[in-house]
Amino acid sequence: MTDTSRRVLSRRVSETRAEDTSRLIPEEVPVALVYDGTTHAVMMATPADLEDFGVGFSITEGIVSARDEIRELEIVEHEKGLEARMWLVPEAGRKQVERRRRITGPTSCGLCGVDSLEAAVAEPRRVGRTATTSPAEIQRALGAMSPAQTLNVATRAVHGAAFWDATAGTFAAVREDVGRHNALDKLVGAVATAGLDPTKGFVVLTSRVSVEMVQKTAMMGAEIIVAVSAPTALALRVAEEAGITLVAIARSDAFEIFTHPERITLAAQTGDGDRQEVLPHVLAR
Repeated sequence: MTDTSRRVLSRRVSETRAEDTSRLIPEEVPVALVYDGTTHAVMMATPADLEDFGVGFSITEGIVSARDEIRELEIVEHEKGLEARMWLVPEAGRKQVERRRRITGPTSCGLCGVDSLEAAVAEPRRVGRTATTSPAEIQRALGAMSPAQTLNVATRAVHGAAFWDATAGTFAAVREDVGRHNALDKLVGAVATAGLDPTKGFVVLTSRVSVEMVQKTAMMGAEIIVAVSAPTALALRVAEEAGITLVAIARSDAFEIFTHPERITLAAQTGDGDRQEVLPHVLAR
Protein backbone atom coordinates (compact mmCIF):
# COMPACT_ATOMS: atom_id res chain seq x y z
CA MET A 1 0.00 0.00 0.00
CA THR A 2 1.18 3.54 -0.74
CA ASP A 3 2.96 5.27 2.14
CA THR A 4 1.00 7.98 3.93
CA SER A 5 3.98 10.37 4.04
CA ARG A 6 7.48 10.82 2.69
CA ARG A 7 10.57 12.72 3.71
CA VAL A 8 11.70 15.55 1.44
CA LEU A 9 14.62 17.97 1.46
CA SER A 10 14.07 21.67 1.96
CA ARG A 11 16.02 24.77 2.89
CA ARG A 12 15.11 26.72 6.00
CA VAL A 13 15.77 30.42 5.52
CA SER A 14 15.79 33.13 8.16
CA GLU A 15 16.82 36.76 7.95
CA THR A 16 20.47 35.94 8.60
CA ARG A 17 21.08 32.35 7.55
CA ALA A 18 20.01 29.42 5.39
CA GLU A 19 20.41 25.74 6.15
CA ASP A 20 19.46 22.46 4.49
CA THR A 21 16.94 20.36 6.34
CA SER A 22 14.26 17.74 5.73
CA ARG A 23 10.71 17.10 6.80
CA LEU A 24 7.86 14.65 6.45
CA ILE A 25 5.00 15.67 4.20
CA PRO A 26 1.73 13.77 3.65
CA GLU A 27 1.01 11.87 0.46
CA GLU A 28 -2.03 12.78 -1.63
CA VAL A 29 -3.27 10.35 -4.28
CA PRO A 30 -6.36 9.89 -6.47
CA VAL A 31 -8.81 7.42 -4.94
CA ALA A 32 -11.64 6.17 -7.13
CA LEU A 33 -14.90 5.11 -5.45
CA VAL A 34 -16.22 2.27 -7.61
CA TYR A 35 -19.62 0.60 -7.20
CA ASP A 36 -20.46 -2.64 -8.98
CA GLY A 37 -17.76 -1.94 -11.56
CA THR A 38 -18.69 1.71 -12.27
CA THR A 39 -16.68 4.68 -10.98
CA HIS A 40 -18.83 7.13 -9.03
CA ALA A 41 -16.21 9.70 -8.03
CA VAL A 42 -12.45 10.24 -7.79
CA MET A 43 -11.20 12.04 -4.68
CA MET A 44 -7.74 13.26 -3.77
CA ALA A 45 -7.00 11.66 -0.42
CA THR A 46 -4.39 10.40 2.01
CA PRO A 47 -3.84 6.69 1.26
CA ALA A 48 -4.77 5.41 4.72
CA ASP A 49 -7.92 3.81 6.15
CA LEU A 50 -9.38 3.57 2.65
CA GLU A 51 -11.81 0.80 3.60
CA ASP A 52 -13.29 3.22 6.14
CA PHE A 53 -13.28 5.92 3.46
CA GLY A 54 -15.26 3.74 1.08
CA VAL A 55 -17.84 2.83 3.71
CA GLY A 56 -18.14 6.35 5.10
CA PHE A 57 -18.41 8.01 1.69
CA SER A 58 -21.12 5.52 0.74
CA ILE A 59 -23.12 6.37 3.88
CA THR A 60 -22.73 10.15 3.80
CA GLU A 61 -23.58 10.29 0.09
CA GLY A 62 -26.70 8.20 0.67
CA ILE A 63 -25.54 5.36 -1.57
CA VAL A 64 -26.09 2.92 1.30
CA SER A 65 -27.81 3.36 4.62
CA ALA A 66 -25.69 0.88 6.58
CA ARG A 67 -22.39 -0.99 6.37
CA ASP A 68 -24.06 -4.32 5.61
CA GLU A 69 -25.41 -3.00 2.30
CA ILE A 70 -21.84 -3.26 0.97
CA ARG A 71 -21.35 -6.96 0.19
CA GLU A 72 -17.63 -6.73 -0.63
CA LEU A 73 -14.96 -4.05 -0.48
CA GLU A 74 -11.38 -4.21 -1.71
CA ILE A 75 -8.63 -1.65 -2.23
CA VAL A 76 -6.80 -2.03 -5.54
CA GLU A 77 -3.54 -0.21 -6.11
CA HIS A 78 -2.63 1.19 -9.55
CA GLU A 79 0.43 3.03 -10.77
CA LYS A 80 -1.23 6.46 -10.47
CA GLY A 81 -3.72 5.91 -7.66
CA LEU A 82 -6.06 3.52 -5.90
CA GLU A 83 -9.55 2.17 -6.25
CA ALA A 84 -12.00 1.39 -3.48
CA ARG A 85 -14.04 -1.27 -5.25
CA MET A 86 -17.39 -2.00 -3.64
CA TRP A 87 -20.14 -4.44 -4.50
CA LEU A 88 -23.58 -3.54 -3.19
CA VAL A 89 -26.55 -5.65 -2.18
CA PRO A 90 -29.09 -5.84 -5.05
CA GLU A 91 -31.50 -3.15 -3.83
CA ALA A 92 -28.72 -0.63 -3.10
CA GLY A 93 -27.12 -1.49 -6.44
CA ARG A 94 -30.35 -0.77 -8.32
CA LYS A 95 -30.72 2.59 -6.55
CA GLN A 96 -27.13 3.49 -7.40
CA VAL A 97 -27.67 2.70 -11.10
CA GLU A 98 -30.76 4.94 -11.10
CA ARG A 99 -28.86 7.69 -9.36
CA ARG A 100 -26.06 7.50 -11.92
CA ARG A 101 -28.61 8.00 -14.69
CA ARG A 102 -29.71 11.27 -13.09
CA ILE A 103 -26.22 12.70 -12.65
CA THR A 104 -25.26 15.35 -15.17
CA GLY A 105 -21.73 15.73 -13.83
CA PRO A 106 -20.07 15.08 -10.47
CA THR A 107 -18.75 18.05 -8.55
CA SER A 108 -16.14 18.67 -5.87
CA CYS A 109 -15.75 17.45 -2.29
CA GLY A 110 -18.94 17.05 -0.32
CA LEU A 111 -21.28 17.43 -3.30
CA CYS A 112 -20.46 14.42 -5.44
CA GLY A 113 -23.25 13.57 -7.82
CA VAL A 114 -25.31 16.69 -7.09
CA ASP A 115 -27.11 17.94 -10.18
CA SER A 116 -29.14 20.90 -8.93
CA LEU A 117 -28.97 23.81 -6.51
CA GLU A 118 -31.87 22.33 -4.55
CA ALA A 119 -29.99 19.06 -4.06
CA ALA A 120 -26.86 20.90 -2.88
CA VAL A 121 -28.67 22.18 0.21
CA ALA A 122 -31.38 19.56 0.51
CA GLU A 123 -33.28 19.11 3.75
CA PRO A 124 -30.83 17.34 6.07
CA ARG A 125 -31.47 14.11 7.90
CA ARG A 126 -32.78 14.92 11.38
CA VAL A 127 -30.86 13.35 14.24
CA GLY A 128 -32.26 12.07 17.53
CA ARG A 129 -32.43 13.83 20.88
CA THR A 130 -30.67 11.46 23.29
CA ALA A 131 -27.04 12.67 23.46
CA THR A 132 -25.71 14.95 26.19
CA THR A 133 -22.25 16.00 27.28
CA SER A 134 -20.54 18.46 29.61
CA PRO A 135 -17.93 21.19 29.18
CA ALA A 136 -15.46 19.08 31.15
CA GLU A 137 -15.88 16.15 28.77
CA ILE A 138 -15.48 18.40 25.73
CA GLN A 139 -12.28 19.79 27.23
CA ARG A 140 -10.94 16.28 27.81
CA ALA A 141 -11.59 15.39 24.20
CA LEU A 142 -9.92 18.56 22.96
CA GLY A 143 -6.87 17.87 25.10
CA ALA A 144 -6.58 14.35 23.71
CA MET A 145 -7.06 15.31 20.06
CA SER A 146 -3.64 16.66 19.08
CA PRO A 147 -1.54 13.71 20.34
CA ALA A 148 -4.05 11.29 18.80
CA GLN A 149 -3.36 12.71 15.33
CA THR A 150 -0.19 10.75 14.63
CA LEU A 151 0.12 11.75 10.96
CA ASN A 152 -0.43 15.40 11.78
CA VAL A 153 2.15 15.25 14.58
CA ALA A 154 4.65 14.09 11.94
CA THR A 155 3.61 16.39 9.08
CA ARG A 156 1.53 19.28 10.47
CA ALA A 157 -0.48 19.14 7.26
CA VAL A 158 -3.61 17.00 7.66
CA HIS A 159 -7.09 17.35 9.10
CA GLY A 160 -8.51 15.14 11.80
CA ALA A 161 -11.96 13.79 12.65
CA ALA A 162 -12.58 11.72 15.77
CA PHE A 163 -15.41 10.11 17.71
CA TRP A 164 -15.30 10.60 21.47
CA ASP A 165 -16.87 7.63 23.26
CA ALA A 166 -18.64 9.13 26.26
CA THR A 167 -19.02 5.74 27.92
CA ALA A 168 -15.31 4.88 27.76
CA GLY A 169 -14.10 8.45 28.20
CA THR A 170 -11.71 8.19 25.27
CA PHE A 171 -11.60 8.30 21.47
CA ALA A 172 -13.13 5.23 19.86
CA ALA A 173 -11.75 6.24 16.45
CA VAL A 174 -9.49 8.94 14.99
CA ARG A 175 -9.05 9.40 11.25
CA GLU A 176 -6.82 11.80 9.31
CA ASP A 177 -6.63 13.05 5.73
CA VAL A 178 -5.40 15.95 3.63
CA GLY A 179 -9.08 16.61 2.95
CA ARG A 180 -11.37 17.49 5.85
CA HIS A 181 -14.37 15.88 4.14
CA ASN A 182 -12.33 12.71 3.60
CA ALA A 183 -11.28 12.61 7.25
CA LEU A 184 -14.92 12.79 8.33
CA ASP A 185 -15.97 10.16 5.78
CA LYS A 186 -13.25 7.86 7.11
CA LEU A 187 -14.53 8.40 10.63
CA VAL A 188 -18.12 7.65 9.60
CA GLY A 189 -16.90 4.42 8.02
CA ALA A 190 -14.88 3.45 11.10
CA VAL A 191 -17.82 4.06 13.44
CA ALA A 192 -20.22 2.13 11.20
CA THR A 193 -17.85 -0.81 10.73
CA ALA A 194 -17.21 -1.04 14.48
CA GLY A 195 -20.95 -0.98 15.18
CA LEU A 196 -20.65 2.02 17.50
CA ASP A 197 -23.67 4.06 18.54
CA PRO A 198 -23.01 7.63 17.27
CA THR A 199 -25.36 9.05 19.90
CA LYS A 200 -23.11 7.79 22.73
CA GLY A 201 -20.51 10.50 22.24
CA PHE A 202 -19.64 13.30 19.84
CA VAL A 203 -17.63 14.15 16.74
CA VAL A 204 -14.47 16.27 17.07
CA LEU A 205 -13.18 18.16 14.01
CA THR A 206 -9.92 20.06 13.57
CA SER A 207 -11.24 21.94 10.53
CA ARG A 208 -13.74 24.70 9.89
CA VAL A 209 -17.35 23.58 9.83
CA SER A 210 -18.84 23.98 6.36
CA VAL A 211 -22.32 22.81 5.44
CA GLU A 212 -21.01 19.51 4.03
CA MET A 213 -19.44 18.62 7.37
CA VAL A 214 -22.81 19.10 9.08
CA GLN A 215 -24.62 17.11 6.39
CA LYS A 216 -22.17 14.21 6.72
CA THR A 217 -22.47 14.21 10.51
CA ALA A 218 -26.25 14.12 10.20
CA MET A 219 -26.03 11.13 7.86
CA MET A 220 -23.79 9.46 10.46
CA GLY A 221 -26.47 10.01 13.10
CA ALA A 222 -24.24 11.87 15.57
CA GLU A 223 -25.97 14.63 17.53
CA ILE A 224 -23.02 16.79 18.65
CA ILE A 225 -20.14 18.34 16.70
CA VAL A 226 -17.16 19.92 18.46
CA ALA A 227 -14.84 21.87 16.13
CA VAL A 228 -11.74 23.95 16.75
CA SER A 229 -12.58 26.40 13.95
CA ALA A 230 -15.57 28.57 13.16
CA PRO A 231 -18.65 27.45 11.20
CA THR A 232 -20.17 29.06 8.15
CA ALA A 233 -23.59 30.69 8.34
CA LEU A 234 -25.11 27.99 6.14
CA ALA A 235 -23.60 25.28 8.34
CA LEU A 236 -25.38 26.85 11.32
CA ARG A 237 -28.73 26.93 9.54
CA VAL A 238 -28.41 23.29 8.48
CA ALA A 239 -27.24 22.20 11.95
CA GLU A 240 -30.26 23.91 13.46
CA GLU A 241 -32.58 22.19 10.99
CA ALA A 242 -30.94 18.79 11.50
CA GLY A 243 -31.17 19.10 15.29
CA ILE A 244 -27.38 18.97 15.75
CA THR A 245 -25.63 20.69 18.64
CA LEU A 246 -22.77 22.64 17.06
CA VAL A 247 -19.88 23.60 19.33
CA ALA A 248 -17.12 25.55 17.60
CA ILE A 249 -14.12 27.81 18.18
CA ALA A 250 -13.27 25.25 20.84
CA ARG A 251 -10.14 26.01 22.85
CA SER A 252 -8.56 24.64 26.01
CA ASP A 253 -10.32 27.22 28.18
CA ALA A 254 -13.65 27.87 26.45
CA PHE A 255 -15.88 27.18 23.46
CA GLU A 256 -18.98 28.62 21.81
CA ILE A 257 -22.30 26.80 21.31
CA PHE A 258 -24.15 27.90 18.18
CA THR A 259 -27.12 25.53 17.91
CA HIS A 260 -29.17 23.30 20.23
CA PRO A 261 -27.29 24.12 23.45
CA GLU A 262 -29.71 22.02 25.51
CA ARG A 263 -27.46 18.98 25.11
CA ILE A 264 -24.62 20.65 27.06
CA THR A 265 -25.02 20.27 30.82
CA LEU A 266 -23.22 22.72 33.09
CA ALA A 267 -21.92 21.74 36.51
CA ALA A 268 -23.96 23.24 39.33
CA GLN A 269 -22.58 26.19 41.25
CA THR A 270 -20.92 25.61 44.61
CA GLY A 271 -23.45 24.57 47.23
CA ASP A 272 -25.90 23.01 44.76
CA GLY A 273 -24.73 19.44 45.30
CA ASP A 274 -24.81 17.28 42.21
CA ARG A 275 -27.50 19.24 40.39
CA GLN A 276 -26.83 19.87 36.69
CA GLU A 277 -28.00 22.88 34.71
CA VAL A 278 -29.10 22.30 31.13
CA LEU A 279 -28.59 25.24 28.80
CA PRO A 280 -31.85 26.50 27.26
CA HIS A 281 -32.52 26.10 23.54
CA VAL A 282 -31.88 29.13 21.34
CA LEU A 283 -32.17 29.37 17.59
CA ALA A 284 -29.09 30.05 15.50
CA ARG A 285 -29.12 33.48 13.93
